[in-house]
Amino acid sequence: MTDLRIRAATPDDLDAVLAFWKVAAEGTSISDDREGVERLVARDPETLILAEQDGEPVGTVIAGFDGWRCHLYRLAVHPERRRQGIGSALLAAAEERFVRLGGRRGDAMVLVGNETAQHAWRAAGYAPEEKWRRWVKPLGE
Repeated sequence: MTDLRIRAATPDDLDAVLAFWKVAAEGTSISDDREGVERLVARDPETLILAEQDGEPVGTVIAGFDGWRCHLYRLAVHPERRRQGIGSALLAAAEERFVRLGGRRGDAMVLVGNETAQHAWRAAGYAPEEKWRRWVKPLGE
Protein backbone atom coordinates (compact mmCIF):
# COMPACT_ATOMS: atom_id res chain seq x y z
CA MET A 1 0.00 0.00 0.00
CA THR A 2 1.29 3.42 -0.89
CA ASP A 3 1.16 6.53 1.24
CA LEU A 4 -2.08 8.32 1.85
CA ARG A 5 -2.64 11.32 -0.41
CA ILE A 6 -5.08 14.06 0.66
CA ARG A 7 -6.22 16.51 -2.01
CA ALA A 8 -9.19 18.44 -3.33
CA ALA A 9 -11.35 16.34 -5.62
CA THR A 10 -11.63 17.48 -9.22
CA PRO A 11 -14.53 17.10 -11.66
CA ASP A 12 -12.70 14.05 -13.07
CA ASP A 13 -13.02 12.33 -9.65
CA LEU A 14 -16.77 12.69 -9.26
CA ASP A 15 -17.92 9.36 -10.70
CA ALA A 16 -15.41 7.55 -8.48
CA VAL A 17 -16.53 9.59 -5.46
CA LEU A 18 -20.21 8.80 -6.06
CA ALA A 19 -19.39 5.08 -6.42
CA PHE A 20 -17.25 5.27 -3.28
CA TRP A 21 -20.08 6.82 -1.26
CA LYS A 22 -22.33 3.86 -2.15
CA VAL A 23 -19.79 1.59 -0.42
CA ALA A 24 -18.53 3.78 2.41
CA ALA A 25 -21.12 6.44 3.32
CA GLU A 26 -24.18 5.92 5.48
CA GLY A 27 -27.44 7.27 4.12
CA THR A 28 -28.05 9.43 1.09
CA SER A 29 -29.10 12.97 0.39
CA ILE A 30 -31.23 14.52 -2.30
CA SER A 31 -28.05 16.07 -3.77
CA ASP A 32 -25.97 12.87 -3.82
CA ASP A 33 -25.93 12.70 -7.59
CA ARG A 34 -23.59 13.79 -10.36
CA GLU A 35 -25.36 17.12 -10.89
CA GLY A 36 -25.35 18.00 -7.19
CA VAL A 37 -21.71 17.14 -6.65
CA GLU A 38 -20.67 18.93 -9.86
CA ARG A 39 -22.36 22.10 -8.53
CA LEU A 40 -20.59 21.71 -5.21
CA VAL A 41 -17.13 21.43 -6.79
CA ALA A 42 -17.82 24.16 -9.36
CA ARG A 43 -18.89 26.59 -6.61
CA ASP A 44 -15.96 25.80 -4.32
CA PRO A 45 -13.23 23.64 -5.89
CA GLU A 46 -11.54 22.95 -2.53
CA THR A 47 -14.60 21.87 -0.57
CA LEU A 48 -14.64 18.14 -1.44
CA ILE A 49 -11.51 16.62 0.09
CA LEU A 50 -10.42 13.20 -1.14
CA ALA A 51 -8.10 10.66 0.47
CA GLU A 52 -6.43 8.26 -1.96
CA GLN A 53 -4.25 5.20 -1.66
CA ASP A 54 -2.93 3.40 -4.70
CA GLY A 55 -4.90 5.82 -6.90
CA GLU A 56 -8.25 4.77 -5.40
CA PRO A 57 -10.52 6.82 -3.14
CA VAL A 58 -10.40 5.57 0.45
CA GLY A 59 -12.02 8.55 2.15
CA THR A 60 -13.84 11.82 1.68
CA VAL A 61 -15.06 14.81 3.61
CA ILE A 62 -16.93 17.87 2.43
CA ALA A 63 -15.58 20.96 4.20
CA GLY A 64 -18.07 23.64 3.27
CA PHE A 65 -17.51 27.23 4.30
CA ASP A 66 -20.14 29.86 3.54
CA GLY A 67 -18.06 32.80 4.72
CA TRP A 68 -19.52 32.56 8.21
CA ARG A 69 -19.83 28.95 9.32
CA CYS A 70 -17.83 25.77 8.74
CA HIS A 71 -19.85 22.67 7.87
CA LEU A 72 -18.61 19.09 7.58
CA TYR A 73 -20.46 16.48 5.57
CA ARG A 74 -19.76 13.11 4.04
CA LEU A 75 -16.85 12.07 6.24
CA ALA A 76 -16.57 8.55 4.89
CA VAL A 77 -13.77 5.99 4.97
CA HIS A 78 -13.78 2.73 3.05
CA PRO A 79 -14.93 -0.04 5.42
CA GLU A 80 -11.72 -2.04 4.84
CA ARG A 81 -9.52 0.99 5.60
CA ARG A 82 -11.13 2.24 8.79
CA ARG A 83 -9.14 2.75 12.01
CA GLN A 84 -5.97 3.56 10.05
CA GLY A 85 -5.97 7.33 10.56
CA ILE A 86 -7.66 8.22 7.26
CA GLY A 87 -10.64 9.94 8.88
CA SER A 88 -8.32 11.87 11.19
CA ALA A 89 -6.20 12.99 8.23
CA LEU A 90 -9.31 14.15 6.37
CA LEU A 91 -10.59 16.08 9.39
CA ALA A 92 -7.19 17.70 9.89
CA ALA A 93 -7.21 18.84 6.25
CA ALA A 94 -10.77 20.18 6.61
CA GLU A 95 -9.98 22.01 9.85
CA GLU A 96 -6.82 23.52 8.34
CA ARG A 97 -8.93 24.76 5.43
CA PHE A 98 -11.43 26.33 7.80
CA VAL A 99 -8.74 28.10 9.83
CA ARG A 100 -7.10 29.38 6.63
CA LEU A 101 -10.49 30.80 5.56
CA GLY A 102 -11.14 32.44 8.93
CA GLY A 103 -13.57 29.88 10.30
CA ARG A 104 -13.99 29.61 14.05
CA ARG A 105 -16.04 26.48 14.65
CA GLY A 106 -16.78 23.37 12.66
CA ASP A 107 -20.05 21.50 12.80
CA ALA A 108 -20.81 18.07 11.45
CA MET A 109 -23.92 16.38 10.15
CA VAL A 110 -24.09 12.94 11.79
CA LEU A 111 -26.95 10.49 11.42
CA VAL A 112 -28.67 9.78 14.74
CA GLY A 113 -28.52 6.03 14.18
CA ASN A 114 -24.88 5.88 13.06
CA GLU A 115 -23.18 4.99 16.33
CA THR A 116 -19.84 4.27 14.64
CA ALA A 117 -19.77 7.79 13.22
CA GLN A 118 -20.81 9.30 16.53
CA HIS A 119 -17.91 7.55 18.24
CA ALA A 120 -15.47 8.80 15.57
CA TRP A 121 -16.70 12.39 15.84
CA ARG A 122 -16.43 12.32 19.64
CA ALA A 123 -12.90 10.91 19.38
CA ALA A 124 -12.04 13.85 17.09
CA GLY A 125 -13.18 16.35 19.74
CA TYR A 126 -16.70 17.08 18.44
CA ALA A 127 -19.81 16.89 20.63
CA PRO A 128 -23.52 16.89 19.86
CA GLU A 129 -25.47 20.08 20.46
CA GLU A 130 -28.77 18.76 21.69
CA LYS A 131 -30.45 22.17 21.84
CA TRP A 132 -30.48 22.40 18.02
CA ARG A 133 -32.56 20.43 15.58
CA ARG A 134 -32.09 20.41 11.84
CA TRP A 135 -35.16 21.48 9.87
CA VAL A 136 -35.36 20.62 6.18
CA LYS A 137 -37.58 21.27 3.23
CA PRO A 138 -37.00 19.79 -0.24
CA LEU A 139 -36.93 22.58 -2.83
CA GLY A 140 -38.32 22.57 -6.34
CA GLU A 141 -41.01 19.99 -5.76
